[in-house]
Amino acid sequence: MPLNPSHPPMTIPAPASEGLHEVFLAAAAAWPGRSAVEVGPETLSYQELRRNALQVARLLVEHSGAQRPRVGVLASRSTQMYAGILGALCSGGTVVPLNPGFPAQRTRQMIELADAHALVADDAGSAALAPQLDAATRPLLVIVRDGAQADQLAVQWPRHRFAAAERAAGEGFEPRASGADDLAYLFFTSGSTGTPKGVGVLHRNARRFVAMSQERYRALGIGHEDRFSQFYDITFDSSMFDLFVGWSFGAALCCPTLAEWINPNKYIEKRALTVIDIVPSTGHMMDRSNGWRAGRFAALRLCRFGGEALSAELAARLAEAAPNAAIDNVYGPTECTVDASYYRWERGRSAAEAMHGVVPIGVAGPRVALRVVDADLRDVPVGAEGELLIAGPQVTPGYWKDPQRTAKSFVQLPGNDVVHYRTGDLVRRVPEGQPIPYLGRMDYQIKIAGVRIELGEIEQAMRQASGSDEVVAVGWPPTAGGASGVVGFVARPKCDVAEMRARLKEMLPGVMVPKDLRVVDAMPLNVNGKVDRKALLEELRAEAVA
Repeated sequence: MPLNPSHPPMTIPAPASEGLHEVFLAAAAAWPGRSAVEVGPETLSYQELRRNALQVARLLVEHSGAQRPRVGVLASRSTQMYAGILGALCSGGTVVPLNPGFPAQRTRQMIELADAHALVADDAGSAALAPQLDAATRPLLVIVRDGAQADQLAVQWPRHRFAAAERAAGEGFEPRASGADDLAYLFFTSGSTGTPKGVGVLHRNARRFVAMSQERYRALGIGHEDRFSQFYDITFDSSMFDLFVGWSFGAALCCPTLAEWINPNKYIEKRALTVIDIVPSTGHMMDRSNGWRAGRFAALRLCRFGGEALSAELAARLAEAAPNAAIDNVYGPTECTVDASYYRWERGRSAAEAMHGVVPIGVAGPRVALRVVDADLRDVPVGAEGELLIAGPQVTPGYWKDPQRTAKSFVQLPGNDVVHYRTGDLVRRVPEGQPIPYLGRMDYQIKIAGVRIELGEIEQAMRQASGSDEVVAVGWPPTAGGASGVVGFVARPKCDVAEMRARLKEMLPGVMVPKDLRVVDAMPLNVNGKVDRKALLEELRAEAVA
């Protein structure tokens, strides 16, 4: 059973308004001197992080020219990143998470699609600014930490405005209130048309997720003495658990530097973490060379897996390594705000409930409705397979500026006016209260290391890179939750493989670049004259067993 805290967790007063940032502000009022975030040697208390966030918020309000600015946070693993996120929210604006390590073209697409008014950049983000400022179609407000840097940038790019957070007063500024239906976050995920698709998370969606998480984990004694990991990149919606659920408890958020991330097991021990949240692929990496030896993480009290299918073997390994921790498998797409269902791994019972060695996605969270339907969106009988649909207050309004795609994925069922999100996941319907087993994806969307990938987007990039219209991308080799990589097939390209790969690296994040590019004379076709993807996969399987 999970350890009891040395002191019972204190209840933080309810936030003052509907805004997601109020969760942090309430904790800062209750625990001003406690550690809010730790990155490498740098630690900020709740009071200090609040001040830094309000410096950013003041600049956004005074200089952005927008009532509710959309703010790209171009940052990675820094205290400025957290100040940028909270500052954007405290300004009444929307957070658009951006990774400085992504290809410049992709980041540019997200900035333009979001119609961003401002960027907040840390040191890593500042190093990636030049191509964004050169190509921006509108003047941007850019907030950096250092005044000298802001002055230098203003000389280089006079079309844009630059401000330094250190020059702004953090006190005396009143955070703006946000309504339940205002936009808190705009996440961009892989899109099948070759363009990232935006998922807008409202404040009410995010606040409901935080409340549901508090309800589940307060029962374990999670509270202000806990230390949460922040292993996820902020472009991954699961990072909202790390930040806002951790802060809602008054806990410390611990983010490894790139050097520390090389050995996350050591980081867990060094930082005395008590709560971790990871994708199974990361878990497999951490377990190599007996990394998860029995009893290693006795201080852990909660371990969450999410983002992709979890094998029973991996769950059992972590249960042995963290004998005092509750082990949760959580399921939920970005469109439904992080978590929709939960499964608690129980030693001695759960292995028998794992279908084909995969841990169930579990049962619906409070106020979440799960349905299993056929192609006509009608409920399938108990025991039958079908597509999983999700309804409830965490379901987002749809895709950013894309009503056609929204209408396809956010649907009303026959005789039912409640909006359900079509997950595209294949599951089996079970009797009420029993854990739902996960059977795989229903389409060409896959997950690699917990990141959802549209194969169509990769194919679109392959067409541009190769000059050929005959391209196919398949996930290979397969894993429990999707694939560990992508293999690309191209018929009669107009350049060689090396040039194609170089172009793709400029267009796609590394996880989406095919590990193997194969040139073929022609694509195999099925009886309907369509490209036979199964035949290509069979070819790969045959090679693997040869």
